[in-house]
Amino acid sequence: MAENDKKIVFSGVQPSGNLTIGNYLGAIKNFSRFSEEYKTFYCVVDLHAITVRQVPAELRKRTYETLALYMACGLDPQKNTLFVQSHVPQHAELGWILDCYTMFGELSRMTQFKDKSAKNAQNINAGLFTYPALMAADILLYQTDIVPVGIDQKQHLELARDVASRFNLLYSDTFKIPEGYIPQDTMKIMSLQEPTAKMSKSDPNENAIVYILDSKDDIMRKFKRAVTDSDTCVRYSEDKPGVSNLMTIYRAFSGKSFDEIEREFDGKGYGDFKMAVGEACADGLKDVREEFARLIADKSHLEAVMKAGAEEAYGYARRTMSKVRRKIGFVN
Repeated sequence: MAENDKKIVFSGVQPSGNLTIGNYLGAIKNFSRFSEEYKTFYCVVDLHAITVRQVPAELRKRTYETLALYMACGLDPQKNTLFVQSHVPQHAELGWILDCYTMFGELSRMTQFKDKSAKNAQNINAGLFTYPALMAADILLYQTDIVPVGIDQKQHLELARDVASRFNLLYSDTFKIPEGYIPQDTMKIMSLQEPTAKMSKSDPNENAIVYILDSKDDIMRKFKRAVTDSDTCVRYSEDKPGVSNLMTIYRAFSGKSFDEIEREFDGKGYGDFKMAVGEACADGLKDVREEFARLIADKSHLEAVMKAGAEEAYGYARRTMSKVRRKIGFVN
């Protein structure tokens, strides 16, 4: 299939802290499956990261690391466009324009704004409120067909679809209406300490989070301390959130079904089960950790990937912005 005939996939990850196995299983691991059949754009969304105060040197470091993790997780820059959001200025330009076509009430209903406001009460800035419009711009800029998203981002994708439809209705067809892709088998990875809450890289309890780059010893320690329940039965059930979360993680790394996992640990205690989950996770991430260490040591190569990706993304973004600018009445 010719490059121009391929459907387009877009997604992005923030460089704001170490990435977790939730980021890996729910998003990045699935990205490479699109590489052959689709034109793919994978972005390090540093503009989104600054809605929360960042240490500048740390943000730069995390930007390199996130790009290296993309590649370590299997994203070949020869097959995927990998770039940094702030290197393509049309993201910010279209973000502002879509601010003017996104309603206050729509933004105020975003659950992530409420969650982030609660966590950043001293810095509830305008960017934190309007960043779903920037996210819509990220997606619509590339005439995206498919967006791999976690279930917690589904609301933002729906907003992007609504804003695109509103703009198209006013000015004739300008943006494609994107569809979401949510992998059914690893929809949401939960905290190891509070299994009713999503695993979050900002969680202050380090035992709640498994990072992609954790050592095997750290991974095993965290799974040994994972919350289960007072029962001893390894069974997937809504009333056993801790065990069910561990089963979801084990299934993702082992490829076994829930029925197979239940049979494997029939008559065994949680200690054996948690050790097996830890082993499967550590072994599953071993190649990623080793490849990351190789890539992050070569900063010039990462910069070359950034530059090539930004140049290609710029070409696509410029075409969309030329159309948008003309339709709303800007003078080119």
